[in-house]
Amino acid sequence: MSSLKPNNAEAAWIRELAAILDQTGLTEIEIQKPDMRVRVSRSGPAATIAYAPAAAAPAAAPAPAQRPPAAADARPSGPPAGAVTSPMVGTVYLSPSPGSDTFVKVGDKVAQGQTLMIVEAMKTMNPIAAPRAGAVRQILVRDAQPVEYGEALIVIE
Repeated sequence: MSSLKPNNAEAAWIRELAAILDQTGLTEIEIQKPDMRVRVSRSGPAATIAYAPAAAAPAAAPAPAQRPPAAADARPSGPPAGAVTSPMVGTVYLSPSPGSDTFVKVGDKVAQGQTLMIVEAMKTMNPIAAPRAGAVRQILVRDAQPVEYGEALIVIE
């Protein structure tokens, strides 16, 4: 059982994730790395923390079934074709700084690796790069909007 106990750095990271739940009003955050999977969820007034080695990753598949039926009916199943999804929970910014032009606009041609937007998570600005070259067909988020892991941000064709 001691292998399931996080070390000090991991414990601090988990506490930061729990703080994000309080700050954003989210009910769950899940992050998976090659060597571990961490899910922090709130079921009541206090946050509960689950920590497991990455070998438990297949158990994550049932998570979409936990959505209430009304929410599942209102959302399409999976991101649209060509969508670039958020790699983390955070706040999306469409421009490099307030008041400056956005990184991309609908109709722009983008190169693979070009910055499309930024997702701020735990006070770190994370550029979201184009996974492939193409044209921007849709921007699915607003500036300063909170986003969740796997949420579709932009569509590139």
